[in-house]
Amino acid sequence: MRIVDTHCHLYSKDFDEDRDEVIARSVRMGVDRILLPNVDLDTVDGMHDLMQKYPEVCRGMIGLHPCDVGEDWEHELSVLLALAESHTYCAVGEIGVDLYWDKTTQGIQEAAFIQQVEFALMKDLPIAIHSRNATHRIIEILKGFKGKGLRGVFHCFSESYELAQEIIKLDGFSLGIGGVLTFKNSGLGEVLKKVDLQHIVLETDSPYLSPMPHRGKRNEPSYTRLVAEKLADVKGLTLFEVAETTTRNAEKLFGL
Repeated sequence: MRIVDTHCHLYSKDFDEDRDEVIARSVRMGVDRILLPNVDLDTVDGMHDLMQKYPEVCRGMIGLHPCDVGEDWEHELSVLLALAESHTYCAVGEIGVDLYWDKTTQGIQEAAFIQQVEFALMKDLPIAIHSRNATHRIIEILKGFKGKGLRGVFHCFSESYELAQEIIKLDGFSLGIGGVLTFKNSGLGEVLKKVDLQHIVLETDSPYLSPMPHRGKRNEPSYTRLVAEKLADVKGLTLFEVAETTTRNAEKLFGL
């Protein structure tokens, strides 16, 4: 059985003491491919180190996180995207709009997002979307690109069935499901009961959002299996069925 963690910040300093052991444990648990979304210029080197050391396990993305879009975003983004000329990435990410922390930067967040979407189309790469308190707005932006071959994942999806349907209607977009599914009062299980498994990929967002019974502690890619187990329970399927389908979905989306 093979499982893909489609969103993991394994380069984070939270893993500095035991990163190799974390990867070995992940592979033993069947989570043998880990996709690394970039955040800003400071995370690139750590991501590249993992891509080089574990080429069969770790695949990188390139992008500028919405929370890191500042006054100098155009220069930073140009430097980041230029790296695609010398490195192979599986996606453009983590990109999007975050209106939870700072609504005053919405304009430049959207400008950076649109520029990165256009870059993804030019490079024929999927996008990994961060959409905190901004899913409706991002859907509206993406409707302008419908029919152009754009594809991707709404990372850390935890919203309503109606929003899930709006995302699916975009064509080519999946829901990234992580530890929130295991939280007692999240309500996400009831939503996913009505969503076809073909629209779902698995993730951890490590080191954040650990699934039960590890909630509140550091998350790690091996815990993707716990998400798969919970999803199997929610949908009345076997773990193997969930692993097989979500892995196939991830392979197709990210070209693994």
